Amino acid sequence: MATLNPLAEENTALQQINQALKRRVQAVQNYVLLCWRSLASLFSPPRYWNDTLEQMDVIGVGSLPIVLLTGFFIGAVMVLQTAQQFERFGQTSLTGDVVAIALVRELGPSLTALLVAGRNASGIASELGSMVVTEQVDAMRAMGTDPVRKLVTPRIIATVFTLPLLTALADLVGLIGGFLVSLLQLRLDPVEYWTRAVDALEFGDLMQGFSKPVVFALIIASVGCYQGLSVRGGTQGVGRATTEAVVVASVFVLVANFFVTRIMLWLF
Repeated sequence: MATLNPLAEENTALQQINQALKRRVQAVQNYVLLCWRSLASLFSPPRYWNDTLEQMDVIGVGSLPIVLLTGFFIGAVMVLQTAQQFERFGQTSLTGDVVAIALVRELGPSLTALLVAGRNASGIASELGSMVVTEQVDAMRAMGTDPVRKLVTPRIIATVFTLPLLTALADLVGLIGGFLVSLLQLRLDPVEYWTRAVDALEFGDLMQGFSKPVVFALIIASVGCYQGLSVRGGTQGVGRATTEAVVVASVFVLVANFFVTRIMLWLF
């Protein structure tokens, strides 16, 4: 009977771990290279502005309803959660301060980015993955068209331009939702609410609230494009890429949120 060699099993396990690490490192290298090539394409022709405008419509206008709806109820829920404590200590006037700072600093950028990642990172990955499977990307290369310049750069530009605007609208609608609940439940004076909400925001809060969407937009668009262009294995690969795009983009957004917040708090 053949006997198992523990040393051979150990070497096989080490080889598998080594191969897995190599694949991860190569994936990171390919992702960084894709980001670099897409951003470098901004500084040389040709530029596909029609594709960029089309992606702005798909990413920005298409995400508007869900972003506005979510922002409104996030602001309303914040007031509901804090109303009891405000009334307990007789500090209902702080409602505007809390809602404004929480939305602009953290909740607005983060939730908007996660919503856009769930809707558009998956859409980008599935669209580009389908083009890879049907060999449309190879046809572009055969015709002398750079797929990165044609497919990736417009999506990154569109996301970078539209995500801060979506965040601003989410913040505004969230403040309106908080105002309605504070008016109906706390009987707070409208002038006092809006005055304190505006006065509570400082320059550092605005910088933090609108620098995050730019970073998040780069992550969402680049991860979606990378997963789509890396599809292997036919239609099943498209499904896997779609799922991985949402998961990876969401995790990267949350991780980047921590570091951007830390840097902004240090600067301001």
